Amino acid sequence: MSQFRPKFITFDCYGTLTHFQMAEAARAIYGEQLDEQRMQAFIRDFAAYRLDEILGDWKPYGEVVHNAVERTCKRNGVAFDPADARRIYETVPSWGPHPDVPAGLASVAKEFPLVILSNAMDSQIMSNVEKLGAPFHAVFTAEQAKSYKPRMQGFEYMLGQLDARPEDILHVSSSFRYDLMTAHDLGIENKVWVNRGHEPANPYYGYTEIRDIGGLPGVLGL
Repeated sequence: MSQFRPKFITFDCYGTLTHFQMAEAARAIYGEQLDEQRMQAFIRDFAAYRLDEILGDWKPYGEVVHNAVERTCKRNGVAFDPADARRIYETVPSWGPHPDVPAGLASVAKEFPLVILSNAMDSQIMSNVEKLGAPFHAVFTAEQAKSYKPRMQGFEYMLGQLDARPEDILHVSSSFRYDLMTAHDLGIENKVWVNRGHEPANPYYGYTEIRDIGGLPGVLGL
C-alpha cells in the first residue's frame, strides 16, 4: 500500500482515534450495584444494544444511549433511571485520544487530507476532534448523514461530500462490524485495521493491520 496515494484518509473516530469509554461510564454508575461477573455481562449487553439501536432509522444519539441503557438494565435486573443514561451520554465530549494518536496523525496530515466519519452528534464531535492534535479536512457525522454506521448511507454521504470514489480513499478503523465490512461491501479496497484488541481479525475483508496509529505512516511509505 506504500505505493497508493489516497486523495483522502478517512477515519472512524470513537474507538479508533478517541478512547471509547462507554464501558467505563457504565461501570462508574452501576459498578457498586453489580459484582464483576454481572458487570461484565452488563457491559457486553450495553454494547450489543447500542449496535441494535442504530440499525434502523436515524435518531439522536442521546436516544440511542437512553434506549440501550434501559434495555440493558431490564435484561440485567437493574433499576433504570433516565438521568443515568443522560450522564453516560454527556461524558462523550470529554473523551481524549489514545496515546498513539496525536503523533501518528500529525505525521500523515503533512501529506494527506484527513477526514472523519463518526457515529456522533454535531454537538459532541468537535470537542473530541480538537483533542486529536491534527488538522482535519472534514468531519462528517451520523447526524449530518441521517444514518449510523454500519449502514451504507453514511459512507455514501461522505463520498458525495468529498466528490470522491471508493478507490480514492484509504479508510482506517478499529472495527469490522461498524466500518470495515461496510467499506468492503462498498468497494473501498484500501483499508487499515487498527488492532486495538476489541474485535478478532477477519482477513476476508482485505486490509492492512497496524497495532496503533503510529503504524499508519509506514503503511503509506512515509
